Amino acid sequence: MDWGIQNRLSRMIKPKSGRIVMLAVDHGYFQGPTTGLQDLKSTLDPLLPYADTLMITRGMLRNCVDPNIDVPIMLRVSGGNSVLTELSNEDLTCDMEDAIRLNACGITLSIFVGAEYEHQTLVNLGKLADWGNKHGVPVMAVTAVGRDMARDARFLGLASRMAAEIGAHIVKTYYCEDFKKITAATPVPIVIAGGKKIPEKDALRMAANAVADGAAGVDMGRNIFQSGDPVAMIQAVRSVVHENSPPDKAYQMYQDLSASQK
Repeated sequence: MDWGIQNRLSRMIKPKSGRIVMLAVDHGYFQGPTTGLQDLKSTLDPLLPYADTLMITRGMLRNCVDPNIDVPIMLRVSGGNSVLTELSNEDLTCDMEDAIRLNACGITLSIFVGAEYEHQTLVNLGKLADWGNKHGVPVMAVTAVGRDMARDARFLGLASRMAAEIGAHIVKTYYCEDFKKITAATPVPIVIAGGKKIPEKDALRMAANAVADGAAGVDMGRNIFQSGDPVAMIQAVRSVVHENSPPDKAYQMYQDLSASQK
């Protein structure tokens, strides 16, 4: 693997633990002003000191993030549709020159396996892998599956392996039963998506199970910024991912930190 790609990956996936806590705030590219992200700058400022990487779009990066931050950027470079239309009809919305101009540490897009526009999203991943290899920037593929396909090891494993085969350097997918089968068959680091907001203890348990089953970490959004105490929650997630804290201990940490800040 190219030195530049390895170096950028090591800035995101911390060498000491081999793990990553990525904070996802790119939801607005298809959802608009998502709950918790209406005032993105106010949401981000207290969370950034605890994020290993920030996943964000270029517009919000330029308008809402202080350029003096020392947090690697995973730049969302795909889009083209809203929640009102067919999401799989995505295309590339940012070129490599602008990603480099923004000093992105990684670039990412979604692939929709089993959906109507599967083909174009997979071809776009190939293009992105070519761009990334040429410029030494790792590519993350975010796996989505068709609406009629279950989010299980069979289909998420299919999408994750296809992403690695086409050239992704890191894959983001959902945690599911038999997750070890996915990590065993995917020869690149996998981070799990947080998905919809669930109770804090459940989110911490999911993170713990994922890393125990071979995930390199998490890329959480709503389960952090929609938490009752986002700053306490991201610290609890870090304790699970980087320190292997049991979920109950991490949840107690969340409660203690939340109480101390009131």
